[in-house]
Amino acid sequence: MCQFPWKDRDSFLTDPGIKLVGYQVNFLDLETGLFLFNHSCGTTLGIEAERFQDLYDGPIFFEPATGTDACPGHCLRGKELLPCPAECECAYVREVLHIINGWPKN
Repeated sequence: MCQFPWKDRDSFLTDPGIKLVGYQVNFLDLETGLFLFNHSCGTTLGIEAERFQDLYDGPIFFEPATGTDACPGHCLRGKELLPCPAECECAYVREVLHIINGWPKN
């Protein structure tokens, strides 16, 4: 629906009209979970998490902590953008959300 063109990911992330508003998790395939952005045109855009994976260079965990005492449940709340303290396979995605949410705007 949005007719606004961005030449690359950096121009998208630095656009002051773009706001990260949530994350729609896919527990079966984390890379296909959607980062949700609102644009000033009124459109919400869903972009697969894998398009931002290279922004993270920390540890990757291979076991989920979802539903355990270690899990704060961030992924279960779509509008929650906080990083996750658990050693969970989802934690790197939560860190990428944190990185994007703090991205400087033009």
